[in-house]
Amino acid sequence: MKQPVVVLTGGGTAGHVSVNQALIPVFLGKGYGVHYIGSHEGIEKELIGSGHPEVVYHAIQSGKLRRYFSMKNFTDPFRVGAGTLQALAILRKIKPEIIFSKGGFVSVPVVMAAKLANVPVVVHESDVTPGLANRLALPFSSHIFTVFEQTLQYVPEAKSACTGPIIRPELFSGDKERGLRMAGLTAEKPVFIIMGGSQGSAVLNEAIRAELPELLARYQLIHLCGKGNVDPQLSGVAGYAQYEYVTDELPDLLAAADYAISRAGSNAIFELLAIHKPMLLVPLAASKSRGDQILNAKYFASKGLALQVEEEQFADQPVAEQFAELVKEKARLLSNIEKTTEPKTPEKMADLILSFQK
Repeated sequence: MKQPVVVLTGGGTAGHVSVNQALIPVFLGKGYGVHYIGSHEGIEKELIGSGHPEVVYHAIQSGKLRRYFSMKNFTDPFRVGAGTLQALAILRKIKPEIIFSKGGFVSVPVVMAAKLANVPVVVHESDVTPGLANRLALPFSSHIFTVFEQTLQYVPEAKSACTGPIIRPELFSGDKERGLRMAGLTAEKPVFIIMGGSQGSAVLNEAIRAELPELLARYQLIHLCGKGNVDPQLSGVAGYAQYEYVTDELPDLLAAADYAISRAGSNAIFELLAIHKPMLLVPLAASKSRGDQILNAKYFASKGLALQVEEEQFADQPVAEQFAELVKEKARLLSNIEKTTEPKTPEKMADLILSFQK
């Protein structure tokens, strides 16, 4: 008897991969073979292709969907077409029961191929408004799950439902003492974790490091600064631990932190919410994005779950003052955070996804 197969797709940023990572062990535990279709060079290949040997990883071509002029806008549609044919060949070979798409550019050819192969697709949208990749995927999908209730106004009502966020269970198993030891920190001063996303944030990195001596006089810092952004001159500075990017270490480092300064990608901020971290959100500017992080941050701030500051203001105002404001607001934020509903477990989400299999 053929083993049932589920295909996961999504990439470009860690946020498009982390939900899939949470679902992988659940599908495996249910007896499914798990295949992942991603790009040749995206972060999903590193996190899934190298980090999950129990998953079969397939790399396809995919074009970036840009909102600005580039000569690659004329060639990338051909890459999407090629990727669709590659994905179609993969789907016809492995014959999956269901595809779960988390979004990102690489998911577009997979979802298009699924329609040609007559394989049902469940799409997951984390932001308040759907990203371009998911908007392109909607006509080819069987169902769309959203994190925010407001997102339902932007997607077809007949095949959409709000399920809330999906949180990786390992984040709840972090150990504060282990995290402090790992980072070379102590329990004597408050610990801030600075999260600039999987690619890092030049705005956060520069602003934090410009005031490092003043900050370290009052706090300790765990700085996730992005690939290639570790400053060798700051290695060994007491109270300051810098990392390009962390995976297995993240639960312990988060447990060690008392506060978080973060970009406002949906998956990251819902994870911080789930583990009850007071946070200051610095969303990616509208000039650098489609504005999804700004909407996410405004929603959290309106609910009293976080403080929010535009990245231009974060860079222009003394960072130490913004840290102090977060410390001052800790009790209020935690009171609101503790009233929020529990996130969807990966087990419950997997059951919802599988309910649409053929």
